[in-house]
Amino acid sequence: MDYKRTKAKSTTITRDLFNFEKGTNNIYESLVIISKRSNQISQEIKQELNQKLDEFASYTDNLEEVFENREQIEVSKYYERLPKATLIAVQEFLDDEIYFRKPEEEIKKTETDLK
Repeated sequence: MDYKRTKAKSTTITRDLFNFEKGTNNIYESLVIISKRSNQISQEIKQELNQKLDEFASYTDNLEEVFENREQIEVSKYYERLPKATLIAVQEFLDDEIYFRKPEEEIKKTETDLK
């Protein structure tokens, strides 16, 4: 996913808790969904960053190269400027871009259909 084009703010803002009830009718369920999505985003960003930094990995001991790798510094700065994974997940939830399901309700539904 391209997190550069996200509409999430890079700073924390105050939010109305009742906006988090949509879709679940429960604030706490919504927060669990946001938390799980935030962890997914964080892992994706970390994996992408590690792949890009591995391109600059040097297996020789050259002191000048360790201190003067501009490209590696620019890549790191780019990822530092991105909004936090939690803020991206909250924005995705509020924009209805997160798909979630409740397995308990699906099991109950299939049990009633079988009767």
